[in-house]
Amino acid sequence: MIFEDEDKFKEECGVFGIFANEDLDVSSITYYGLYALQHRGQESAGIAVSDNEKIECHKDMGLVADIFNQDNLRDMKGSIAIGHVRYSTTGSSNVNNAQPIVSKYKLGTIAIAHNGNLVNADVIRELLEDGGCIFQTSIDSEVILSLIARGAKRGIERAVVDAIQAVKGSYAIVLLTEDKLIGVRDPAGIRPLCIGKINESYILCSESCALDAVGAEFIRDVDPGEIVIIDKEGLRSISFGEKIKPETCAFEYIYFARPDSVIDGINVYTSRIEAGKQLFKEHPVEADIVIGVPDSGLQAAMGYAKASGIPYDTGFIKNKYVGRTFISPSQELRERAVAVKLNPLKINVAGKRVVLIDDSIVRGTTSRKLVDSLKKAGATEVHFISASPVVKYPCYFGIDTPYRNGLIGACKDIDSIREEIGADSLGYLSIEGLLKALGGKNKFCLGCFNGFYPVSAPMESAKDRLEK
Repeated sequence: MIFEDEDKFKEECGVFGIFANEDLDVSSITYYGLYALQHRGQESAGIAVSDNEKIECHKDMGLVADIFNQDNLRDMKGSIAIGHVRYSTTGSSNVNNAQPIVSKYKLGTIAIAHNGNLVNADVIRELLEDGGCIFQTSIDSEVILSLIARGAKRGIERAVVDAIQAVKGSYAIVLLTEDKLIGVRDPAGIRPLCIGKINESYILCSESCALDAVGAEFIRDVDPGEIVIIDKEGLRSISFGEKIKPETCAFEYIYFARPDSVIDGINVYTSRIEAGKQLFKEHPVEADIVIGVPDSGLQAAMGYAKASGIPYDTGFIKNKYVGRTFISPSQELRERAVAVKLNPLKINVAGKRVVLIDDSIVRGTTSRKLVDSLKKAGATEVHFISASPVVKYPCYFGIDTPYRNGLIGACKDIDSIREEIGADSLGYLSIEGLLKALGGKNKFCLGCFNGFYPVSAPMESAKDRLEK
C-alpha cells in the first residue's frame, strides 16, 4: 500500500479574506478561495462573515466542499468575510480548534484565521491566564486574539500592532471586525500572504492561485512585518518590523504551494522545473525514463528530463479520491500490497532503468515502498533523486514535523538511506542548487535543512511541546 503523503511534512493552513466595496457574494467567493487553498489543509474549514453589525461563523471538520452548501452560504450575508482551511500543527484535531475563531470584546466582535506557529505562545497564554483570561481552544491563534481584545480600548489598529509585537514565530493572519479586514505577515515573511482586487474590492490570501480561482487580479505580496488595514476608506499599511527581504519557507516552493501560485515574485512551477534541471547537473544518471511522484515531484522530473534528454513519462497513476477519512485497508489487504493512492504504470517502467524524482524525503517509509513497487513492476534499476536537500531538522513554524529522530536524514548518511529505501543510487539537491532554482536573489527559511532559523527556535521544553 502506498500513501504518498504519509511520509511528507504535513500542510500548514490556508487563509482568505475579502472586503467588498460593491454588491458581491462574499461568503461564496470565500468558499471558492478556500477550495483553491484546500491543498494547504484538509482537516477542518470555516468562514466568518460580517454585515457591519455582527459576525456570523460556520466551521466544521472535513473538506470545504463537505462543510459548505448553498443553504449555509446563503445564510451568511455581509460585505466582509474571512476563511480558513486547517491542518493542526498546534492544538488537537477537533472542531473546537477549527478556525476562524470568533471572540466578543468590550467594543464589539473580532474573528481570526491564522497560518503559522508562535514559538512563545505557551508563555503568553500562561501570563494571560494568570491575569484572568479564559481560553476556549488549545491553539496559539487564540493567544493573538486575546492580546488584541485586551488592548482594544486603545483602538483596534493600535491593539493589533501591540499584540503582534508581543508574539514571536511565523504567521500570516487575516482578522475580521464588524467594519474592517486586517492582514498581518510576520517580520521574517516565513508564511506567505498576498493582496488582490476584484474591481474595487480587496482580497487577502495565502497564495495567488486563490485569486485566480475567484477572478481577482494579483496586486502584490504583503511585506514581512506589514499590517494591512482595509475598510471603506481603502487600504492602509503599517510597518511594525524592520524592512527586510522575506525569508519565506523554502518548502512552500518545494512542496506546499500549488504550482500555479507566485510567492514573493517567484513562480512555483518554474522553480520546480529549475530544481529538476539543477538535479541533473548534480546527479547525472544513465537511464531510460524519468518519472515523478505525483503531484509535487512531477515538475522537477520534467526539469530533469529536459536537462538530461532522457524521456519523461508517467510512472505512477494517482487515485485522487482518497480523502483524509479513508478507511485504511486491513492487514490482510496490506499484505496483498494494495496500492491505495499510487500504482506503478507497468507498461512504462518494465524492463527500464528508471530515474524516480520526489519533492523530498522526510521519514523514508514511502520512498522504500515507491522503489519496491517499481521493481515489482519490472524496473531493472531505480535511481531515487530528491528535489530538496536532506531534511535534518524539525520545523517550529507551522509545519507538522516529526521528532528529529524520526527524520531519516538526521539519523543516517546518504549510503545508509539508499540501502534502506532499496534504490540503486540516491541523490539530493544541494542547498546551493535549491537557492539557484529559486533565483539566487531572495533569502529563505532553510531551518529544516541546516538548523538555522530566521526566528530563535524555542527552548527545549517548548520544542518538545511543539514537536508533539
